[in-house]
Amino acid sequence: MKMYTTNPFTETHPHKLNRSVSIIGVGCTPFRETLNDPELAGVTEGELYGYAALKAMEDAGVSPKDVQFYFHGQASPLNGSNYLTPNMQVAEWFGMRGKASLHHSEACCTGYMAIDIAAQAIASGKYDIVLTGCVEFGDGVAIQGKPACIRRRFTFEDFQKSLDWLYNNEYTRYLYANVIQDNSAIWYQKKAGLTDDEIDTTLCQLAINARRNSALNPLAIDRVTYDEVAKEAGYDDVMDYMKSPFNPKAGAVQRVSGLEHKCDGAAAAILCATDLVEKYTKNKPIKILGVGNSTFEASNPLYEVNATCEATRQLYEQTGLSGQDMDVLYANDFIITSQLVAADITGFIPENEAWKYVLDGRTNYDGDRPINPNGGRCAFGHAHAASGLADFYDAVHQIRGTAGAHQVKKQVNRVLLRGYGGAQNICNVAIGVDD
Repeated sequence: MKMYTTNPFTETHPHKLNRSVSIIGVGCTPFRETLNDPELAGVTEGELYGYAALKAMEDAGVSPKDVQFYFHGQASPLNGSNYLTPNMQVAEWFGMRGKASLHHSEACCTGYMAIDIAAQAIASGKYDIVLTGCVEFGDGVAIQGKPACIRRRFTFEDFQKSLDWLYNNEYTRYLYANVIQDNSAIWYQKKAGLTDDEIDTTLCQLAINARRNSALNPLAIDRVTYDEVAKEAGYDDVMDYMKSPFNPKAGAVQRVSGLEHKCDGAAAAILCATDLVEKYTKNKPIKILGVGNSTFEASNPLYEVNATCEATRQLYEQTGLSGQDMDVLYANDFIITSQLVAADITGFIPENEAWKYVLDGRTNYDGDRPINPNGGRCAFGHAHAASGLADFYDAVHQIRGTAGAHQVKKQVNRVLLRGYGGAQNICNVAIGVDD
């Protein structure tokens, strides 16, 4: 794997886990805009987290008394719930009264770190079986002085305010342009030698593919394909629609169709020491093969690129695997360009070839190199902290062969998940079963 930047002074060489850890159960809510859903209006985060947690326990065949510790992930608890210690506020909803817990927040990388820290807790020997879950109201904001079940819509002004919580702007330019990731798109365009029209067409096709995947996924928020949307708008050719004023550019390169669909949701997983799996469940253990991590604050140029390089190096150094050993790639793509960045750097697709695979349909759920078969952040939906664990939920079902209509059309033994959080973390996790 070619490293585009390297710094031997900040490289980390983590060891393998001292104890094998496996995922034995997963749960996930539908991802929805709850404020617009009469059946879900007023739902609390305890109910959302509890639903996902209990589904994960049910899937694993365990009960709350079996779980020794739980992790709670939420990107912005004060924004979404008015709770400073949200892990304590949800315990009653899934039988955890009195159980120890920990809250963590790593922006949109929270769900991937949720697997990492849970695996570390077991590998250390302190616990044998733990629950890790994440919840987020990405489309709603808690109203101070009101019960947490009463929310208002998350506005663009709220979004701009939240950026100040993510990015250090004291001695740098205001970084909203960085958020829409023109820099990563242009980096890939130049590296792959694409014209302006070719990168535009590629990003539009990524959005089309995401909707085709999510339309088959009952948990996804977007169930209508862009082909159908284009016809409704009077376009015979979907690409003509994607390049029309109905899909304006949000920057120099990126269009609106390539931006996250904010929503609400929760996901959870049960992790267990691999040598104890048969004690708790009949499910085949899906092992945590390795984890790589890196952090770059957003004032660093191409921070997503550089951090992905470092996290990928760590992961492959630990496992001896490569991108070609992976059957499916999940890339946290709240900016859809991230699919190209992740596929290129991890070697899941040969360097500079990802755009061709996208245009040829090879990265769809039914292609030979599938990326985000669940639809990703722009089509499955983006509930911030919960999104990463939703990817693990789907990855586990892809390995089991139980993903339903969007099941990958080949045997899935290993999956690579590239987590990414707003100017904070990259977390690469490989999971799989024995061949």
